[in-house]
Amino acid sequence: MDSSDTTGPGVKSAMRTVALLDFFARQGGMYSLTAIQQELGYPKSSLYALLRTLVRLGWVETDPTGTLYRIGMRALLVGASYIDGDPVVGMAHETLEWLAEATGETVHFGRLDDVEVVDLSSRPSRHDLRPVVRVGRRVPVHSTALGKALLADRPEPRLPDELERQTEHTITDHQALAEELCRVRERGYAVDREENSTGICCFAVVLRLQRPARDAISVSVPATRLTEAAEREIPALLMRARERIEYSAHHLLL
Repeated sequence: MDSSDTTGPGVKSAMRTVALLDFFARQGGMYSLTAIQQELGYPKSSLYALLRTLVRLGWVETDPTGTLYRIGMRALLVGASYIDGDPVVGMAHETLEWLAEATGETVHFGRLDDVEVVDLSSRPSRHDLRPVVRVGRRVPVHSTALGKALLADRPEPRLPDELERQTEHTITDHQALAEELCRVRERGYAVDREENSTGICCFAVVLRLQRPARDAISVSVPATRLTEAAEREIPALLMRARERIEYSAHHLLL
């Protein structure tokens, strides 16, 4: 068979494996064979064989009964190696620490992936009341400050056909979002006001390491703690953090 063939059984098996691992990564939790089959639509016999192979290899784990499945430890190791080996994430480490200390709030480093932003690095707030921090978390581009900052850096941003509502404040109209992106370009930073998580406001700027940008940094703060002074200070501190990261990138990566 021609090695360039993209329709052969080997390619189909690889595509099914990737789709299965992606399902586990996005959904979290444990699922039965029937639930997975209903979601992915693969024949049960071939899906079961694929699951058992991935269990043996450590990419999938089962519960004690062997009837429920979830993502395995090997996937974590691969994901961690991606972050550990990324030069920008490593180089931004010190500045993210500085930004978290300067603001006292939760800091995120996110990377655009299609119509979502993946959290690659976070620093928790010093306060007891703070957003949940989870590296690897995926959030929609349209409802987050990180996403809107990255969308605004693109002349023709890619968006899902339907802007799914995350909270009562989420922008779900494409024209309204386009107008919001114009405001992001004008002021130089993005804001989401409880649009992705109720009670949480977020400010973000892109890192101009490439154009259009693929990375952005943000500061999240509970709405109850967001003062007028913080509204002014957080964007200014984000821009200083961006300058620090871009300066480091220019001298260390280029």
